[in-house]
Amino acid sequence: MVNRDSRCDRVMEEYESTTRINWLNTIFLLSTPILAVSGAILHWVFFGAPGWTEAIVFVFLYFACGLSITVGYHRLFSHRSHDASWPLVLFYAVFGAGSFQNSIIEWCSDHRNHHKATDTEEDPYSAARGFWYSHMGWVMIEEEAFTNDFSNVKDLKASKIISWQHRNIFLIGAMSGIILPAVIGYFAGGIPTAIGCLVWGGLIRTVFVHHGTFLINSAAHIWGTQPYSEENSSRDSFFLAFLTFGEGYHNFHHTFQADYRNGHKWFHVDPSKWWIRAFNLIGMNSNLKSTPQHSIEVAKLDMKFKKSATKLASKNIDVKEYESRLSKYRDSMRSCLYEIHKSKKELKNSIKASKEAINSKITEMKETYTSIKADLIAMFKEMESQYRTFSNTV
Repeated sequence: MVNRDSRCDRVMEEYESTTRINWLNTIFLLSTPILAVSGAILHWVFFGAPGWTEAIVFVFLYFACGLSITVGYHRLFSHRSHDASWPLVLFYAVFGAGSFQNSIIEWCSDHRNHHKATDTEEDPYSAARGFWYSHMGWVMIEEEAFTNDFSNVKDLKASKIISWQHRNIFLIGAMSGIILPAVIGYFAGGIPTAIGCLVWGGLIRTVFVHHGTFLINSAAHIWGTQPYSEENSSRDSFFLAFLTFGEGYHNFHHTFQADYRNGHKWFHVDPSKWWIRAFNLIGMNSNLKSTPQHSIEVAKLDMKFKKSATKLASKNIDVKEYESRLSKYRDSMRSCLYEIHKSKKELKNSIKASKEAINSKITEMKETYTSIKADLIAMFKEMESQYRTFSNTV
């Protein structure tokens, strides 16, 4: 018989041998909110309320550092969703360092591992281990299992700017994230304004950007909807998108990782997408990758059917007939949307004489698509009606 206490001791010893507290990260993460609040209070007491300079510096660095993470570290470097010119790469390297979330190489290596093994033991910030672990606990401890060899970011190590940032991450971060706001404040209004900008543009801004990013690792895997896939815990949330430069459409992102958009619809709040598009218009971004509409719609259709079919199956209602109908509708929808997309591309390069024929084809395809959507709506209503009828009779 195995002694339970000795077995627990061995497990704890093994855990402790492979896990230790990262004191630098822990002290920094726990002290910055305290210093931010204390600094804001003391600045108000000794120098009065913050003015326009502090507000402008805060907003500038909040967007510069925040977008350097969401657009630069995440969509550009981690997922290669587009290409960027070297001035933008340098901007992301400098102000990404000022966000104090480690180097591009370190951050992207962790993130690629996260996507490769989401929710598993190999996920460096798995939400399956709890909110606080995925939010910030994983940053505060070092586990042997997640030691980076950077073999998954060889493409990034080839960049001179990215390698330079990795070698000098702490110096660059201190200069852009702490010293820069203080210097701006000093030249704008002397010592009082320098301290105010240090507090608001440095400390408080760091806390906001930190926890905005952390919410995507934690909350975006716990709360929200899953309209595209249930293969992992990722979720879509407008509220989180509003707080995180558009990163809150996380279920879409995990389903279509290479897309430069997280909010793919025009009305989705996604400032990162708008930033990428804006620089594309002036030639500083190129090769923007986007998921074809037919792939998005089919993914949504399959998820909606899966949820409806699961409800019917829970009442032992046969869904084979619906599966057969779905297959037909799915194929028709995919083909129709693909033809619309193809025709729109042809329209751009067509001569005037053929434009009428192409427009006529697009109109016809849109009418067909509308008809397919009507048939699908009718089918889902039928499934819901059958579920309610059975529920009421049992």
